[in-house]
Amino acid sequence: MKIFKKILLVLLVIITIAIVYNYPKLNILAGYSAKNMASSVFVADRTLEFTDKNDNNFSPINLASDKIDENEKSASASAFGLLTRKAFYREGLGTVLALKKEDLTKQYLTPKRLKVDNITPYPYGNGAQKDTVFTNVDYQKIEKAIDKLFDSINKTRATLVIYKDQIIAERYADGFDKNSKILGWSMTKSITSTLFGILEHQNKIDIQAKAPFEEWKNDERSQITIHNLLQMNSGLEWDEDYNTISDVSKMLFLERDMTKIQKEKPLVGKPNESWNYSSGTTNLLSGILRSQFKTHQEYLDFWYTALIDKIGMNSMVVETDLDGNYVGSSYAWATPRDWSKLGLLYLHHGNWNGETLFTKEWVKYATTPTPKSNGEYGAQIWLNAGKVYPNAPKNLFSFNGYQGQNVYVLPDQELVIVRMGLSKNADVDDFLKNITNSIN
Repeated sequence: MKIFKKILLVLLVIITIAIVYNYPKLNILAGYSAKNMASSVFVADRTLEFTDKNDNNFSPINLASDKIDENEKSASASAFGLLTRKAFYREGLGTVLALKKEDLTKQYLTPKRLKVDNITPYPYGNGAQKDTVFTNVDYQKIEKAIDKLFDSINKTRATLVIYKDQIIAERYADGFDKNSKILGWSMTKSITSTLFGILEHQNKIDIQAKAPFEEWKNDERSQITIHNLLQMNSGLEWDEDYNTISDVSKMLFLERDMTKIQKEKPLVGKPNESWNYSSGTTNLLSGILRSQFKTHQEYLDFWYTALIDKIGMNSMVVETDLDGNYVGSSYAWATPRDWSKLGLLYLHHGNWNGETLFTKEWVKYATTPTPKSNGEYGAQIWLNAGKVYPNAPKNLFSFNGYQGQNVYVLPDQELVIVRMGLSKNADVDDFLKNITNSIN
């Protein structure tokens, strides 16, 4: 009996140590599952069953057990019954993980939105487009190129091909249609960057100015400019690893104010000489945007009135953290058609239906390769200057999300191509080649 008790005690000690050691992992695991479930159900109008089967069905997130509370508009995720996280919905702001009980009942400011235009034809409104048949387009070749994207391996949810402002091909996976909101993940970074281009055009910001942080003024970080942050070339420490407990996972699933974590990091390289991809940097930029306005309400409204609703991306919801900062690194949801409008805005050098939102010079700046990025990155926009896609034009640029969400802009071909996936397995280079070869 004594031996049995000793064995039991040893086992309890081992289990306790294992729980304590893995507690942060369980916290993030449950946090991801709850947050993604809440947004999928309450922002994108999907079901718990669909989300568990598809969006949350990968290791280790599929180890969590999810529940929905329709009345509270919340989702809870339990990690083996040892830890439970809850995410809740706020009208106009999307969903967020609660860190305290009072977070659920607190009052939150919400953005004021512009009126939806359902009459003007796409792309300048949400009405039916004026169909045009292009004699130089091989539509069958385009359909064959799209066929390759829609299988169980590639996990494509939506594809659009827009040529000379006209949708010439559009397809959706089962369960999705033109009204389905899809998370863009890091495509949101390009939204954040664009707002700086708009402010610059309005003569309200100087992107070459030093970053406006008192905390940096008396140390070597004082030399970091907004330009360095836009190019992710600040030299600040950051670990962008979604498979471990890293800076990015702690920021997205444990922080109340996501604009602070990058600001508190030390300098480990030289500004303009140390390119390092960082979602923390983008949320730091979101905080800089907030500082440009006298009130929180003005900051909330600006994203929509100056850009999102301005160009008719009316389905879009950019989610905020608990402190009311837009999570500019990761959390914008919109229909594929609305995502395409951001690409069209850049294709037209910042001009939208006769109104200039930002200049041609901004487009050139945003698509100029960042030093040390091997020609792959500009100002929160991905580039093909380094020929990541060997068979695509060198001046192609794109807005990219980490699960295979992409808006490709091909200036010379007058093309915007959208691919919304749930994996990066697709042979994008082959797809882009086949699309461009379909147009003479």
